[in-house]
Amino acid sequence: MKRPQLLWLAVPFVLFGGALPFVNRVEPLVFGRVPFLLAWCVGATLVTPLAVWQAWRGDHR
Repeated sequence: MKRPQLLWLAVPFVLFGGALPFVNRVEPLVFGRVPFLLAWCVGATLVTPLAVWQAWRGDHR
């Protein structure tokens, strides 16, 4: 592969699409109140810009 840094763009795909069938549950509650699926989606949303930035930084060089 000529540009392996672009594999960082697979991270959001795996977090949202690939892992979704495994995290699609209400229990356990995160922090005692937040359903697990909602916490997973918020976490994946926060990680996505970091993965895109890593891909951009590696490809920019």
